[in-house]
Amino acid sequence: MTTWRLIRSFPLAVQVLLVNQLGVNIGFYLLIPYLAGYLGHDLGMSAALVGVVLGVRNLSQQGLFLIGGSAADRLGARRVIIAGCALRTVGFGLFALGSSLPVLLAASVLSGLAGALFNPAVRAYLAREAGERRAEAFSLFNVFANTGALIGPLLGSALGLIGFTTSALVAALVFALLTAAQIAVLPRRDVPPSRGTVLGDWRGVLGDKRFLLFTLALTGMFALQNQLYLVLPMEAARLTGSSGTVAAVFIVSTVAGLLLQVRITRYFQRTWSRGSTIAAGMALMGIAFLATLVAGFALPTATSVPDPVGVLLRLGPVLLATLVLTTGLMLAQPFVNDLIPSFGPNSLSGTYFGVFYLASGVTAAAGNAAIGWISDLAGTTAPWAPSALCLALGLVSAAAVALLQRRGLVGPEPAPRPGETACASTPTS
Repeated sequence: MTTWRLIRSFPLAVQVLLVNQLGVNIGFYLLIPYLAGYLGHDLGMSAALVGVVLGVRNLSQQGLFLIGGSAADRLGARRVIIAGCALRTVGFGLFALGSSLPVLLAASVLSGLAGALFNPAVRAYLAREAGERRAEAFSLFNVFANTGALIGPLLGSALGLIGFTTSALVAALVFALLTAAQIAVLPRRDVPPSRGTVLGDWRGVLGDKRFLLFTLALTGMFALQNQLYLVLPMEAARLTGSSGTVAAVFIVSTVAGLLLQVRITRYFQRTWSRGSTIAAGMALMGIAFLATLVAGFALPTATSVPDPVGVLLRLGPVLLATLVLTTGLMLAQPFVNDLIPSFGPNSLSGTYFGVFYLASGVTAAAGNAAIGWISDLAGTTAPWAPSALCLALGLVSAAAVALLQRRGLVGPEPAPRPGETACASTPTS
């Protein structure tokens, strides 16, 4: 079945959410990668203030995922998705219209809060609509997200020639169109009646030991995924002496995702268990850094840009690591998203996604900080050290998932066999 036929085989709601993710990533990536340059170069802000503005945006998103997930469960995922896109329209519009620090901070808070709202809501809605075909739906979701992540920076580069204000206005327009499209097309769904309080929902999810162990085991996935933006670009620049080669990392990752994601998911869905596939994916994500680890020992830092053949040879280990890392992510991520809502009732799927992505965001930030610290500490004397840490992180995460799988702790708790409940509840003398 071709990708197009696979898309058409899903309900309208799933198709709308796929297109929505394409638009979300186009709008996001045409603006955010260029925000730091605009703040520092065009507005003349200090590095500290640039860090504050960017940090507020990231904290507003990562720190509020749980709120967004609970809102999706209580108010309905459709409403929360629409509200999130509308808030990002306002936030990106403020980036275009204001240059004072209070306005920029408000824009950062609103755009971050928007992501905290629609990210868990979209995944909860998609999981419910896809039913038993969640893994396939999330693999398509990744394809559309990667396509948007490819188009966005290219569009942002072109619009940047006109000016950052134009880029921000176009990004705001993209989210305004998404908001209108979702209001018009995204099907309404009944919201299950709430039982208890939001705090009660949080206590229930945080008391789900199976889910917490699963989340803890998978925190390495996001920490390693983020090395597409930290370790691998640093290694590309170190080995070739040119920051321009960093683009090759993103091209290889995106093209591999577009060509292979659906095929990989459908094959492993038929042949492997979800837990085994996730463990294999995490192992691959760690093993990917063997290439840059060896390069760190074997290849010295480039003091000048080599000839084209030399650039290609020196870039080879980084591109190999990128391809293997992306393949591991393609193996693991759809099945992780497939399993998250299966730990609890459908009425709490948003909260489960919120908790998972909150934990993942925190650990990814901590992982980046640790890897950055080791990079600074090692310097040019031990450039292999960050890759060694990433290798260990991937293998530990893979081993943790494999252990959970072996103990039957991946996914929902099996229903008790007939008679087990009654026996367990019979008082003993």
